[in-house]
Amino acid sequence: MNTVMRSLQPPLARARRLWRASPVPAFLRWWGGELRQLLPAPIRRALTDGAVWFLLEQAADDWRLRRDGAATPLARWPAEAPSADVQARLAGAMADVEAGDRRLALLLPPARVLRRVLSLPRAAAADLHQVGAFEMDRQTPFRVEQVYYTLRVLPAAAPPGRLAVELVAVPRGILDAQLAALRTAGIAVDAVDVASGDGRLGVDLLPAGQAPRHPRPRLRLNLGLAALCAVLLVLGLGQWRHNREAALAQMREEVAALRAQAQTVAALRQQWQDEVGAAGFLLERKRQATSRLALLDELTQRLPPNAWLERLSLDAGGQLALQGQAQQAMRLIDALKDSPLIADPNFQGSIQPDPTTGRDRFYLLAHLRQPAQGSPGATP
Repeated sequence: MNTVMRSLQPPLARARRLWRASPVPAFLRWWGGELRQLLPAPIRRALTDGAVWFLLEQAADDWRLRRDGAATPLARWPAEAPSADVQARLAGAMADVEAGDRRLALLLPPARVLRRVLSLPRAAAADLHQVGAFEMDRQTPFRVEQVYYTLRVLPAAAPPGRLAVELVAVPRGILDAQLAALRTAGIAVDAVDVASGDGRLGVDLLPAGQAPRHPRPRLRLNLGLAALCAVLLVLGLGQWRHNREAALAQMREEVAALRAQAQTVAALRQQWQDEVGAAGFLLERKRQATSRLALLDELTQRLPPNAWLERLSLDAGGQLALQGQAQQAMRLIDALKDSPLIADPNFQGSIQPDPTTGRDRFYLLAHLRQPAQGSPGATP
């Protein structure tokens, strides 16, 4: 496990340096500050991280403590003051701040710090610390093992493809002596920075592993709030998905109902069309069919007075059968031949004389003509 952690340290450190060198942290700080200004003061105080920075600097033989951004010292004591006195002065000066929120930075005078502005390729931002080690011999009279150093990206504009970086270094002997004096007085600092006006430059020259650990009472609350936000986000997404699924199910039900109605309407339309077609067909057949009265009238007009019919039949195919008796039955063909309603008259079988009546008995077959539209023989 330790081997794995050691193997992960270099890429993690490189990722942290890339993050700090990018403009994203500054943007997030600005954005967070703007959002905090929209909140009421009690909520801002409850949500703030609580870190209050105090600046410790040495002037001649005295040590001075002041709040970051303020010029008036909060406490002052001589360098040879006993540890108990120093602790009492520090506690009194920082009494208005909770112990977990106190942060102490040692300020170095600008005269004891070496600062150089470098122009580096933009690709060097991936590992500025390593680049600083290579540039130390070229840019300073010190070797890398003789100084504590750090690099910060300057906001100044740089040529395309270049990066403006400031190298800040302090000899180890100077910083180690001050840190040893502070440890003797029972003081542990959280950062080592360079004085800049009433504030600090914004770098940290403190050797790795020497920063004290502070309790973070708000960490548990922040983690709980983050977990609550995550749970609320999941619940919100779940509720949104549930609502979408419910709306989709309702839409599907409505579509199914509309489809059933459409199918019913289509079936009714088809039924109506079938009935209309059947009625039209029947009307057309009726219109095209020869009227039975017209047929009887035609036979009455065509058949001679000395002929009578014993049977008359008409099937669905339009075939007409006539059976009866007549004098000189052969003349019936000529009588019916020119009829507009009767076509193809022919005798079926032979004509036989009836001994009782003295007339010829006949059986005649013919077909009805289909009258043209609008002809007198057609009935609507």
